[in-house]
Amino acid sequence: MFDRPASGTRALLVRIDFGEGQTESRLEELKELAVSAGAAVLGAVSGRRAKPDSAFFAGRGKVDEIAEQCRLTGADLVLFDHPLTGVQQRNLEQALQCRVLDRVGLILDIFAQRARSAEGKLQVELAQLKHLSTRLVGGWSHLERQKGGIGLRGGPGETQLEVDRRLITQCIKRLNAQLAKLTRTRQTQSRTRVRARVRTVALVGYTNAGKSTLFNQLTHEQLHAADQLFATLDTTLRRLPISGAQKIVLSDTVGFIRDLPHDLVVAFRATLSEAAEADLLLHVIDASNPQRDEQIDAVNQVLDEIGAGERPQLRIFNKIDQTALTPGIERDGYGRIQTVRLSALTGEGCPDLRDALAEIFPSADFSGRGSEPFCEEAGTQPFSVSPDPSN
Repeated sequence: MFDRPASGTRALLVRIDFGEGQTESRLEELKELAVSAGAAVLGAVSGRRAKPDSAFFAGRGKVDEIAEQCRLTGADLVLFDHPLTGVQQRNLEQALQCRVLDRVGLILDIFAQRARSAEGKLQVELAQLKHLSTRLVGGWSHLERQKGGIGLRGGPGETQLEVDRRLITQCIKRLNAQLAKLTRTRQTQSRTRVRARVRTVALVGYTNAGKSTLFNQLTHEQLHAADQLFATLDTTLRRLPISGAQKIVLSDTVGFIRDLPHDLVVAFRATLSEAAEADLLLHVIDASNPQRDEQIDAVNQVLDEIGAGERPQLRIFNKIDQTALTPGIERDGYGRIQTVRLSALTGEGCPDLRDALAEIFPSADFSGRGSEPFCEEAGTQPFSVSPDPSN
């Protein structure tokens, strides 16, 4: 039997192209993920295949190449930029004699390190357990069959695999119950804001696009912001006072990424509900990133998955200090605000964003609606991003 390696920080990256291309940019993003997780990247291996190998994903020849690179570089951790099945992960670890993590496992590891709030820790633990439940394959030495019954003729008993699966199921049930309570608390807070006629604006975007930096710039807070993937996970809400605008609460949500693990999306659904129920989404985009179009598509895909795809959205082109763009507001042919260009780091363009929010949510708007509260339960439609509040 093979004992699975428990740790490893000297990483070798692996990316296999199945016809989608972008190998270089994907390896660069995988490197950023690895560094965010605390690993030291020693090298990378890439290749091309028509389809994944059922046993080793990369094929036996490529596995031999990876093993040779591990020997030459001293790597004790191999990171695949792909989701692996439990069987593939076990076979690779047996062949390479080191720890193997896929993209899903790596992102889960980063989330586990960064979660600070009680809710965030519960959500990450739930996602990890769901992921682990698909990894219970007979490849570790502790999964031998237990002896059961009484006396010399006792039956074979329950396998350790079955014990592990039952314990994981029980833990998942317990965590779901705890998160359900937190979800009800969030719903109560949301209804309170609706009754108080408070507009909610949520920052969304690709990880490391600068959401937390923009949040700090607008609210004068000191949230942790760093040039790394998933620097912050826990949702934070603050009042955003703007002259001439209605009451606004700004929320900073977890960043998205390509191929965000489905278990994480499900586990963080309560947190991401801040985006799904927001009156307006500020989609923060790294204007300096050459892959920004792919990142925009990835964010919109996750928004669709959490039920926020139809929310009004205002695009924020951030980091213009690293580009030739100038701060300002872009409008469509009907005069509606579409994009705000700014730099959250230097503050350039942030007054334009405040002006845009005052135009979208003018303070006199509620008076035009009489005494009727803004309430989705009452059938009120979401605001369109338009300078004319009657649109």
